[in-house]
Amino acid sequence: MQKIKKTKLKHILYVALVVLLAGWVIFRFAAVASENARYVFNASRVAADQGMPVVVEHMHAGAGTLYEPLSVQNNRAYVSAERASKLHAGQRVGDGKIVSVSNRIDYDTGMYVVRTSGVSNGLQMAEFTANGYFVPLYAVNNNSVFVMVDDYAVSRPVDIARRDSETAYITSGLSDGDIVILSSVNAGDKVQIVK
Repeated sequence: MQKIKKTKLKHILYVALVVLLAGWVIFRFAAVASENARYVFNASRVAADQGMPVVVEHMHAGAGTLYEPLSVQNNRAYVSAERASKLHAGQRVGDGKIVSVSNRIDYDTGMYVVRTSGVSNGLQMAEFTANGYFVPLYAVNNNSVFVMVDDYAVSRPVDIARRDSETAYITSGLSDGDIVILSSVNAGDKVQIVK
């Protein structure tokens, strides 16, 4: 009988020890999780609370230049109809200028002829200069840009008059003082400007 009581007491002590140990482990995991939630950087929580860090450009109308590549050989270049519409007489090309842009297709090449003066052979850039808003092309998506309004990303439609490989020339949809978001965001995201 005494042996049974000792065995029962040992069993109760082992169970109590296991329960105590399990409780302590659970408590420690909960404490560590709580500390991590408070002190470890959590990008999702910060973006939701303070706003996603973004790079922006403050808009001010001003002079800018776009570039259209031309492959010139003996002061002549051949371009498609779309590209011909972007070129005009008097436009600067390197050290020279465009003398004329044909308004008819050259039957031998199926292209439009651009005649230049004082331009070296090889790949050159025709310059287009205008006053307005110039935005990096990667910030434009489906003829709209994201602007920052009251710390939130808002999609705004814009009219793009011209573009080159890096920049879009915007004629309407933006005003002086608008803050265009250059980072990748979604409409309605809370944002904060990276300093």
